[in-house]
Amino acid sequence: MVDKVNHQDILLKDLITKQYSALFEEELIDEIVRVGYFNKINKGNLLIDIGDYLTHIPLILSGTVKIMREEKGGDEIALYYLQSGETCAISFANCINRKESIFRGIVESDLEGVFIPIEFIDDWLVTYKSWRHYIIDSYHFRLLEMVESIDSLAFMKMQNRVWKYLTNRVKVANNMDLEITHQDIAIDLNSTRVVITRIIKKLHDEGKIFSTRNRVKVLQLLE
Repeated sequence: MVDKVNHQDILLKDLITKQYSALFEEELIDEIVRVGYFNKINKGNLLIDIGDYLTHIPLILSGTVKIMREEKGGDEIALYYLQSGETCAISFANCINRKESIFRGIVESDLEGVFIPIEFIDDWLVTYKSWRHYIIDSYHFRLLEMVESIDSLAFMKMQNRVWKYLTNRVKVANNMDLEITHQDIAIDLNSTRVVITRIIKKLHDEGKIFSTRNRVKVLQLLE
């Protein structure tokens, strides 16, 4: 049994080191292995839902998570995506303050991650400089993404919003060929399928994308 546990710890440390060694000192990685647990969540499942209380913080090893906001009427809008090497900075605030989540996290591609009990979060901010910098950088990056989302809503025409959305999806997936429906785009941008279909056709006709049923190949990225 001891050999099995040690073997699992070694495998987990290898996974964490591969993704986070440039960010965390070895002592912190050892702590993460000691208190965290490894988990897989399949595409389409929830990482966190609105109203949930978090008991663990995820460090993403592989996969993608879409963070959504829902208004009282039930309409949703996609805010940003989490990828390998990242975590949801807003989760830290919810954990530290013991507040309900105001966001929904949906797994976009099969996720592997290590989950850390929230009781260690505060202490690590004091003990480990790399952890403190990681959290601050995460907040900063998420803030920039939130500002970008607000700017897009306030100042961009819908066609450019769709094109920018597709550009961001390409960057997240690292693939120009996206498996996505018009309805998916409409939900993420809080629009209607009819509007999105019209815009997709226009972008297709302009040579910016190539659209087929349930797939979009982005030919030009919006800078």
